[in-house]
Amino acid sequence: MKTSTRDQAEGKLHEVNGKLKEVAGKLSDNPKLEVEGKVEKISGKIQGKIGQVKKVLGK
Repeated sequence: MKTSTRDQAEGKLHEVNGKLKEVAGKLSDNPKLEVEGKVEKISGKIQGKIGQVKKVLGK
C-alpha cells in the first residue's frame, strides 16, 4: 500500500474515532474526553490531507 493511501485511510480512521470520543464525551458530560475527540478528529483530517498531497506529488 502506498504511503499516500495509508495516510488517507489512517486519517479517516482517526476522524471517525475522534467523532465517537467527542459524542461519548458529550453524552457522559466528560469535557476531557470531548476535547480529546476533537483533537483526534482534527489530526485525522490533517493526516488525510497529507495523504492527498503525497498522492499529487507522486510519493
